[in-house]
Amino acid sequence: MALLSFSRSFTLLSSPFHFFSSRSIRRRRSFVCSLSTATDVRSRSAVLWFKHDLRLDDHPALSAAETHRFVLPLYVFDRRILSRYSDDMLELLLFALEDLRNSLKEQGSNLMIQYGCAENVIKELVKEVKATDVFIEEEVEYEMRQLIGVVKKTLETSSSLDWNLDIVMWRTPFYDVKNLKELPASYNDFKKQKLLPTSPLLPATLPVVETELDWGPLPTFSDLKEFIKEKLGKPEESWNLMKEMPAEVLLKENLSKSSETIPKSLNDKSIEQRRRDKSVFVTRKGDIVGGGTNTLLNALAAYLRYLEGTARDDWQEVHERLRNAETREGASFTSLFGPALCLGIISRRRVHYEAIKYEKERNAGFLSPFGYSAASVAAAADAVCSMEWFWLLALKSQVSNEGLYSIRIWRWRGHLIQYTVVGLEGPATLLVHGFGAFLEHYRDNINAIAEHGNHVWGITLLGFGQSEKPNIVYTELLWAEMLRDFIIEVVGEPVHLVGNSIGGYFVSIVASLWPSLVKSVILMNTAGNVIPEFSSHRFTSERQTSAAARLGAQLLLFYLRLNIRNTLKNFYPTKTNRADDWLINEMLRASYDPGVTVVLESIFSFDLSIPLNYLLEGYEEKVLILQGMKDPLLDSKAKLAILKEHCTGLAIRELDAGHCPHDEQPQKVNSIVCEWVVAVERKLTANSYS
Repeated sequence: MALLSFSRSFTLLSSPFHFFSSRSIRRRRSFVCSLSTATDVRSRSAVLWFKHDLRLDDHPALSAAETHRFVLPLYVFDRRILSRYSDDMLELLLFALEDLRNSLKEQGSNLMIQYGCAENVIKELVKEVKATDVFIEEEVEYEMRQLIGVVKKTLETSSSLDWNLDIVMWRTPFYDVKNLKELPASYNDFKKQKLLPTSPLLPATLPVVETELDWGPLPTFSDLKEFIKEKLGKPEESWNLMKEMPAEVLLKENLSKSSETIPKSLNDKSIEQRRRDKSVFVTRKGDIVGGGTNTLLNALAAYLRYLEGTARDDWQEVHERLRNAETREGASFTSLFGPALCLGIISRRRVHYEAIKYEKERNAGFLSPFGYSAASVAAAADAVCSMEWFWLLALKSQVSNEGLYSIRIWRWRGHLIQYTVVGLEGPATLLVHGFGAFLEHYRDNINAIAEHGNHVWGITLLGFGQSEKPNIVYTELLWAEMLRDFIIEVVGEPVHLVGNSIGGYFVSIVASLWPSLVKSVILMNTAGNVIPEFSSHRFTSERQTSAAARLGAQLLLFYLRLNIRNTLKNFYPTKTNRADDWLINEMLRASYDPGVTVVLESIFSFDLSIPLNYLLEGYEEKVLILQGMKDPLLDSKAKLAILKEHCTGLAIRELDAGHCPHDEQPQKVNSIVCEWVVAVERKLTANSYS
């Protein structure tokens, strides 16, 4: 799709908006995205569908629509959207919608609330108000893009709409990127373009609504939960409940055989009390910023001015939460403001604008070339710039056909994750890569395994490849929770888990903590130890980052960039040509992404103290060990010997390969994996009839 400039007759505070155009597919119907003159615009009416843009401030579509004769702002409670949200996000959504409705009412407009399938709701409203334009924000997530496609198709094929209708796809341009297909693959190359962030738009003012309409009520939180559950079956509901229990708590319960419960939130105030106190922490847990745009801007001002101190109670509360959320330097911003940014209560470029404006205030109008003067400014500005980069990468992957596999995007806890799926039916098999790799490391496995009648999924874990690399503390339990949620939310059925290196340890944790999600486990040169007399006191949840870890990560990154070719060749002792330019360049590309040193810090805090013999208990005859016997990282013979001694019911296959047998000997591995899946499925089927 080509990018078009959107011509306008009023002053812009930023560069021109860019829209995607859609081809005309019906006689008498045009699906284009250009509005010619102000006179034409004033005769038009629009439906504006709010999704992840719950604000009036810095909203390009609202600014474009404000000269229309009539604008209908709409939010649809669609289960396909809501089911992706945690309880915290649902609470945040309700507060944001309440504020958005009140802000629109102050202008003489309103926010229509509807329930059901978005495509049907929008079609009926377009017909009712004779809309000539439907404004829809561009999305990067696969499921959301599919939903938008359904909405478009419904409008395009509806015989009851017999006038010209324009579907206007829009986005908020952080950088003025002219052509996504020409976006550099490397962040290092992107920075060389020296693109400056665009300025945010002032809040739009919509025309007064004079038509009598049923605007619909906002639901309560409990009503919304019931609405979502109405279409869920019992298996889906029980699987969703798994996500509410953190892996750390579940692991401690299993180790101690106690009934330990999830720790209480640090904030014991009720929602009503926090409202009376004008708190910006409106959810039950009280650990994320919520409310409307103005509330967010006030909280952002408090966050940025942390070093100044304050006598204001509301700002003191922000400062207290900042300290609690600062698990590592700068991590508090994403923790506190990330959910609100996901819902679009405030835009990324508004955050950047406010951060830079405050930085200039601190420095007599200047920006230092040596970095920001306040850690809070650096945390906010760096976070939104990083988010934008990964958003652009994700969007590029959706509008171009580059790469080995068709890439899809899943949003996990606000972060963008790449995955792929091949095969339409058969047993679900999930492939998990090792440290520093990505889903394409299974370049010669995914299609081949799918061709043998399997439904194959590959995922790039958070912090690796082209998946997002947020400023958080990375742990083996975090990655295990991510895999759990991917199986529940995306795959939707139990899987055969395949893991290489540290990925093998992650899938072992998933198998141990959530066995109903796992059919079998295949470990290839897995990380993890065997401890014959394991006791729970070995496990600790304490994870501390330090200056030494940060320095170590920087030195390690420098070393790997210089020596990546030789390092990879050591991992492929029998086929060094598999450590080719493509693999090396992909790893080098990822090494320049923002946040990569934060991921590398995790190497110095990994806790592999929960042994494989404990994690794999109960999986007799459901665990396959594939071991490259020439692995330079460990003594393969000794590893297999201790596994055989202390893990019962293992199937073991020795391979003439190094640390990555799936990529060094793909044909052999594919054959073994396919035979294994068939055998396990046969046993599962037999057991179901016995």
